[in-house]
Amino acid sequence: MDFAFMMAEQRIKDAIQKGDLDHLPGKGKPLELEDLSTVPQELRMGYKILKNAGYVPEEVQLKKEMMSIQDLIDLCQDPAEKETLKKKWTEKSLRFNSLMEKRKMSSSSAFGAYRDKFHKKF
Repeated sequence: MDFAFMMAEQRIKDAIQKGDLDHLPGKGKPLELEDLSTVPQELRMGYKILKNAGYVPEEVQLKKEMMSIQDLIDLCQDPAEKETLKKKWTEKSLRFNSLMEKRKMSSSSAFGAYRDKFHKKF
């Protein structure tokens, strides 16, 4: 074992003995683990950082907008407005597909599983 590891272990043991770790938030509750197994390995850390900062990836935002527009299309009675909404949906869809191709995620098997979960969730 290296020196830094031994020092960290010693400090943790000291904190436990002093009781410094007895009143931490979430003590006694199960950890909330996220299942990121379907997200490609090289994107997991970035997605996690963005999520913790309150941001979502552009493809997630586009997908949400596409779903909102689709709901509006389904409820719209005015043919002219419906046509405008369909154009907006097509633009968003093209942008989404372009992002997926640019990131070369659409052809990977990991993205296939991730895409299915993504579509089910939204």
